Amino acid sequence: MKTSLVILNYNGEKMLAEYLPSVIKFTENSDTEVIVADNNSTDGSLKLLQEKFPSTRVIKLDRNYGFALGYNKALTEIPFSKYYVLCNSDILLKSDAVGPIIKLMDENSEIAACCPKIKSLRNPDEFEYAGAAGGYIDKFGYPFCKGRILDNIEKDFGQYNNNAEVFWASGAFMVVRKDIFEKLGGFDENFFAHMEEIDLCWRIKNLGYKIMYCANAEVFHLGGGTLENGNPRKMFLNYRNSLKMLYKNLEKKKLLPIIFSRLVLDGFSAMVYLFKLNFKYFAAVLKAHFAFYASIKTLKKQRKILEGKVQKHNHKEIFSGSIIFECLIKKHTKFFNF
Repeated sequence: MKTSLVILNYNGEKMLAEYLPSVIKFTENSDTEVIVADNNSTDGSLKLLQEKFPSTRVIKLDRNYGFALGYNKALTEIPFSKYYVLCNSDILLKSDAVGPIIKLMDENSEIAACCPKIKSLRNPDEFEYAGAAGGYIDKFGYPFCKGRILDNIEKDFGQYNNNAEVFWASGAFMVVRKDIFEKLGGFDENFFAHMEEIDLCWRIKNLGYKIMYCANAEVFHLGGGTLENGNPRKMFLNYRNSLKMLYKNLEKKKLLPIIFSRLVLDGFSAMVYLFKLNFKYFAAVLKAHFAFYASIKTLKKQRKILEGKVQKHNHKEIFSGSIIFECLIKKHTKFFNF
């Protein structure tokens, strides 16, 4: 098959039963193979796949490797596809979302990864938090999207109906060229989960390739299937992995100033949590920082390897200001304010 759509599953029996039929329906007439990579689920996922979806290929992993390493391991068992479609188990298709993206990427070899319009399954007239209409970051590494600034989510009234180059494609549903994914070593397995797709896209852009948003491809995402927003574990991973991502990918002259500024900003966030007596959130930020410090030796090695591959460092899709300042102080809560 030209394209392999891979759903990474861990104890997602209910989601597979609910949403996998739509994925199969809207890919069955294309050159796309649907595969479920199972992270050693302990629920009835494998039994469900065997009984209800016997034609769907299953890759069984021997333990739960998380998102990053789980995908890396599973994709090594799919050696011949040109494109990988990484699809969450809580994605619903109402139309063909793969075809328009593959057509766009076939027409331009500079596009290494691409994402569709991601709408909310709970509120179908709104964008969904994890990707919306394409992702960006500010200079401190804080992510935001067309259609989602921090926690402010827009309704979709056609304002982002044009294809556009973006900074990152959501891991909820992203298409990536197999050769580029392999060239970069895939996701950073030390991330485990969260922010790994942004890190991958940053490395892709530093190679000189493009990340695109395809407006005429649309998916619906339930969200929160692994960890809900605000979960202390998720906060820890996001804070830690964001710092790791900055350390690996920033150009040398910006590295120390941005890392220092980001540590200070995170410190302010931690103090706000402390004043609100939210000790779990406060602890999550502290733990993230100590975990980051403990990983610097490894990050230095990764950075040295990556520096030899960089073709381009300055990306217009990185907002030169602070998205937190714009949103909380200037009250700019929609992407078209920028």
